Amino acid sequence: MIKFLQAPAAIIALAAACCLSSCSTGGFAGIGKDKRNKMIVSVADQKMMLVRDGVPLKSYKISTSKFGCGDRPGSNCTPLGRLQVAKKIGCNSPLGSVFKSRRRTGEVLKPNAPGRDPIVTRILWLKGTENRNRNAFKRTIYIHGTPEERRLGRPASYGCIRMSSRDIADLYNRVGHGADVFVIRKSIRSSATRSSQMASTNGRIPRS
Repeated sequence: MIKFLQAPAAIIALAAACCLSSCSTGGFAGIGKDKRNKMIVSVADQKMMLVRDGVPLKSYKISTSKFGCGDRPGSNCTPLGRLQVAKKIGCNSPLGSVFKSRRRTGEVLKPNAPGRDPIVTRILWLKGTENRNRNAFKRTIYIHGTPEERRLGRPASYGCIRMSSRDIADLYNRVGHGADVFVIRKSIRSSATRSSQMASTNGRIPRS
């Protein structure tokens, strides 16, 4: 009888540990899609707003492509529209960890390391959900860390959405697989207006 009672307790403890992990995926032990969190990326503002349950939660400084917006292969543009987090890479890696082909090289860079512009810290690999961004996954469009933090706040990437190492690590821990990412041309409006728009469109961001 004691063993029977101990088993459920062990399972509950394991579940709690998974939920409290710094690499939470937004669902139970990584199962299921994250439907609570949404990211709104404004090309005009060069900012990202994280929205949870329809309420603006946090804003981050980002960089989209210096080549503009689009989804044509080889264009180096940032795709517009609704995308989703398809894969999360880099759990528990030290801030500044360098990735090549989504694998750690072992090198760790400090912010604004001279002459260096690799992908660092964490990767959220995005997939498109619309015709206008259908190539995003094959184009390896990511939200990822950059050592060139001095360039954040203006277009500087080759198609991806760049963030500081601290910000991408923070975002990585807050969102899970399947979380929506809306990339819009226009400015992110006030929190009240944006929340109202989301509520009136069942959580979807109007096309821009």
